[in-house]
Amino acid sequence: MPLFSNKQSYVGIDLGGSSIKAVELKSENGRPTLVTYGFAEKRSDLLKGSVAAETEAMVSAIKKVVEASRISTRLAVTSLPSFTVFSSIISLPQMSKKELMSAVKWEAKKFVPMPVDEMILDWEVLREDTLAAKVAGANAVKADPKKPEPEKGSGKDMKVLLTAAPKNLVQRYLELFKAADLQLVALETEAFALERSLVGHDKAPIMIVDIGAVATDIVVFSEGIPMLTRSIDVGGDTITKTIASTLRVSTDRAEQFKRDFFIATQGNTDSNIPKAIEFVVNSITNEIRYVLNLYQNQGTGRSIDKIILAGGSAFLTNLPDYFTKILNIRTYIGDPWARVSYPVELKPVWGEIGPRFAVAVGLAMRQLGS
Repeated sequence: MPLFSNKQSYVGIDLGGSSIKAVELKSENGRPTLVTYGFAEKRSDLLKGSVAAETEAMVSAIKKVVEASRISTRLAVTSLPSFTVFSSIISLPQMSKKELMSAVKWEAKKFVPMPVDEMILDWEVLREDTLAAKVAGANAVKADPKKPEPEKGSGKDMKVLLTAAPKNLVQRYLELFKAADLQLVALETEAFALERSLVGHDKAPIMIVDIGAVATDIVVFSEGIPMLTRSIDVGGDTITKTIASTLRVSTDRAEQFKRDFFIATQGNTDSNIPKAIEFVVNSITNEIRYVLNLYQNQGTGRSIDKIILAGGSAFLTNLPDYFTKILNIRTYIGDPWARVSYPVELKPVWGEIGPRFAVAVGLAMRQLGS
């Protein structure tokens, strides 16, 4: 049985690199409230290999999660992997809505490494008086023809958040959810889902580091807007394989070791295992430093206030302390359930699996206006 009786609810489904996470939420007294949730280990090669075979396997896996967790709604929200979506904040002179549509398409050609005709473009004008608000329309990949008319007469350039995603990939996701008997009501980028569940109404410049199984996404938000996004092919699997190779143990054994080992902050350890982990983590650390430098070079005059960790490998022993000391920025593990009502008896569970559900929670919150 679902944990709560359902009125109008939505399920956020995160198709991660190593698992499927599903969270069904509804709005109760103006607050997102948990209906039910589900999880299944399933590696996704939806972007590679045999599309037909992988799609069939994913459809079956999604159906099993939906059935096992007794999800009561067919209204679903999912996300495209960050590395498949291109986004940029561009500056344009004041112009009419009609002129803006042409200008955005022209600007997209400068940063999208694919023919624009093969992409779905979405854009949102970021007005100075509303930068503190979340971008409601820019997080949907499907373009909205009813874009707001830009304000005129200010003489200042407009800031426009431009997002582009491959049409064939979007179509693949639409077909996948249709085959799974779910109605895909929204498709957005992981960055917006993470911001919704982990940042909320915080206006300060914040970095989210989402350490997934196969990749790590690094996003800098300022005033609720994703200013910088980077992805690297280093994740929890990389650390597990390093341990397995160093110790010459099975992957399963290495996965357990990974969650127990201490990450040395000064390298002064007699064990070569923490050093092996540290070597991989330093790849992430170096990328974080690179993103920090990019942000500082934008000349905003504002420093990153904090770093929030998400993803299955956020629980690496002492990882928040390690980043805090190495980067000199306070770092902590994000709690995507902080703004969600749920039974108190589930709190110990969230302490173990919370960060893995950050994207799924953010996706489910989207349609609730959270």
